Amino acid sequence: MKAMIFAAGLGTRLKPLTDTMPKALVPLAGKPLLQWQVERLRDAGITDIIVNVHHFPDMIIDTVRRNNGWGCNILISDERDQLLDTGGGLKKAINHAPFALRHSPLLACNVDILSNLDLRAFIDSYDPRTLGSLVVSERETQRYLLFDDDLTLRGWTNIKTGEVRPSSLHHSIIPSLRKLAFSGCQILSPETLSFLSQMPEDKFSLIDFYMAICEKQMSNVQCPMSNLKAYIPNAFRMMDVGKIDQIEEAERFAESL
Repeated sequence: MKAMIFAAGLGTRLKPLTDTMPKALVPLAGKPLLQWQVERLRDAGITDIIVNVHHFPDMIIDTVRRNNGWGCNILISDERDQLLDTGGGLKKAINHAPFALRHSPLLACNVDILSNLDLRAFIDSYDPRTLGSLVVSERETQRYLLFDDDLTLRGWTNIKTGEVRPSSLHHSIIPSLRKLAFSGCQILSPETLSFLSQMPEDKFSLIDFYMAICEKQMSNVQCPMSNLKAYIPNAFRMMDVGKIDQIEEAERFAESL
C-alpha cells in the first residue's frame, strides 16, 4: 500500500506562523507536522509516500531531503502554480507520480489532523471488493457523511444550512441514515483511483468526488465502483491542528499518541 499526505494548504488559521513557513512544517513538540504523519505511516509499514505542496513549497522539499524522507521514499507533487484541493491534488499525483499510484490501494490523510487511529488495523480492514473505506466517528460537527444500515456511503449534509448532497438523495430516507463525521483519512481502491484520475475537473474536493459516485449509483448511471464503506475505530480521538491558540494542546495530544 502507498500513501498521500495532503500538505498544500495555506494554513491561514495558523497565522502568523504560516506567514513564514508552510503549515506542514509547523513544529509540534520538536517535530514538524509532516514528520509526525510520515513516521506514523512508516511505523504502519507504508514507505512510499507522495506529498503535495503549494505554500512555501521549497521549504518542504528541502526539509524532506535533509531528513532523507524520515526513512521513507517521499515524492513531491508540486501545486505551486495552482492549489487543487484534495480531489484535484490526488488526481494530479495519480497522473504524474513516477510510481504507479493507481495500481495499488492508497491511504490518504491530511497533514494537520492528528489522531490515535491504529493505522495497521485500518490497513488490515481494507476490503478490495469495495471502493474503499472512510474513517468516521460520532464526533459533533456541522457537516456529516450519511451512511445506510450497511455502513455504505449514501450522501452528505450540512446540518446548519440544511444542505443535502447529492440532490437526488430522496428526503424520505434521510432520517434513517446515520450521520458520521469524516476524519480526513481514507483508503481508496486502485479502481477508484483510476476513476478519479479521469475526472474532468482539475480542482475539486474528495467529498465532491464521493458525492459524484453516490449520484451515479442512485441514478443507475454506469459506475465502476461497488460502494464506499465507513470505518469506525474504537475509542477514536482526533485533533485538527487548525488554530494558533491550539498549538500547546496539539503538542500534548501528539505526545500522547
